[in-house]
Amino acid sequence: MRRARLVGADRVRVPTRPHPPWPGIEHRLNRSHLFIRHTPGTNPDAEPAVFVHGLGGSAQNWTDLADALADHLAADAIDLPGFGHSAPSRHAVTIPSLAQDVAAWIIESGRGPVHLAGHSLGGAVSVYLAATRPHLVRTLTLVSPAMPFGNPRRSHQSRFLPMLIVPRMAWIADRALRSRTPQQVVDDIYLGTWADPSRVHPQRRREAVAEARRRLAVPWNSTAYIRTYRGLMASFLQSIVPGTHSLWRLARRIPVPTLVVWGKQDRVIDVRQAPGTGAAIPDSRLLILDRVGHVAMMEEPAAVARAMVAMFDEARETHGPRTLRAPADLDSAV
Repeated sequence: MRRARLVGADRVRVPTRPHPPWPGIEHRLNRSHLFIRHTPGTNPDAEPAVFVHGLGGSAQNWTDLADALADHLAADAIDLPGFGHSAPSRHAVTIPSLAQDVAAWIIESGRGPVHLAGHSLGGAVSVYLAATRPHLVRTLTLVSPAMPFGNPRRSHQSRFLPMLIVPRMAWIADRALRSRTPQQVVDDIYLGTWADPSRVHPQRRREAVAEARRRLAVPWNSTAYIRTYRGLMASFLQSIVPGTHSLWRLARRIPVPTLVVWGKQDRVIDVRQAPGTGAAIPDSRLLILDRVGHVAMMEEPAAVARAMVAMFDEARETHGPRTLRAPADLDSAV
């Protein structure tokens, strides 16, 4: 592990005002229907990327980072099953199953290997995917990834642990959520995830309120959250009794260049997880941002983009350009 390098500010886009959420379309895959938002590259050399959001988030969380990187990447941001505009999966929700959904899109799109980025839950999914199907991945970026930790009191998410054991918790949570306005839901999210919620752009807040209003209207809102949260906690339990699916063991198998990003004021996943995460991955670089919370790609998209571009440069110097593979090659077993 080494300290992340940042390229000059002129290497990334700094828009004068926020770009609206990128348009998307629903795609039917073997297991799921996934809604994908696509950010087109601004030059013909832009390389393919896939972004995976965190628990309770959506593809919209990547809007600013995708814009900042548009000179370098043509990015697909995925709504995981049950979030954003994607309907929930009929199958059990686990880290491996979510990784399979992301892999299915990379293969279906025929654009891999891709620059893969994951936040929180999406970071855990991306660790699993990069370790088990490295031929699909060029580089890996992890923003506050949900790597297992032993003390739940280090996270304000520990208040959701009763979801694992209380019967009918989804019904209870759904009733509680529906008693709140979309504005209250959004305010709570910002207070829990941003180091300084006053920095949220008014346009982004309006978009978040609109998304919260739509999510509160779908019948699976709470159920999808709880099922996915339980799947994430199952990966934590597996780390206690290490096996083939232990995320810490898998992290040691990741062969691609990796950037680990953390906010120093992260209240969801303690920043003390950052050094251990970086140390577990062989070819890693670590970026810790001050005055940043759990969503660095939203709070400081330019800084995250500059560190990612520096990693892309290093990867090309070390490994040379990686050519696109045919879909049949992408679907090959590890």
